[in-house]
Amino acid sequence: MTGQPLPDSDDRNSLSELHTQISNKLAQQDHRYTRGRKQLVEVLAQAGQPMTLPDIVAADPKIARSSAYRNLDVLVRCGSIRRINSGGEYAHFELAEPLLGHHHHLICISCGSIEDVHLDGDIEHLVDKSLTEIADRTGFTPTHHSLDLHGHCAHC
Repeated sequence: MTGQPLPDSDDRNSLSELHTQISNKLAQQDHRYTRGRKQLVEVLAQAGQPMTLPDIVAADPKIARSSAYRNLDVLVRCGSIRRINSGGEYAHFELAEPLLGHHHHLICISCGSIEDVHLDGDIEHLVDKSLTEIADRTGFTPTHHSLDLHGHCAHC
């Protein structure tokens, strides 16, 4: 745990549910939900945005960098955490879409920052429809989509 209390009981219930979901995903692949993995999940859940490994360690110095790499890899492979490669020095990590909800990213090619973007329902529907039409024409069977817009952030 990060030692920072969650603001209210809804957040504690959400975090408890999140831990249960991730524990189940790990168990399906014969992995344990260790204290170190829980710490990583809690840091990412509390941040509410994609983070690099140095960001994660800075947010909770009790997380050992060496074991964090291994634990992040296991959590990515089991589908609980998503790795986002921004082209910068470090990959970013966030809770996977089934846990966090569907969204997209703005990725700055200068500084490597990543910002979550949630499209309104009508636009998301249009994107889904367009991608499905393209997939149908090519005989492709999609399972999901992700949209990352690369460019320069306001600070760069």
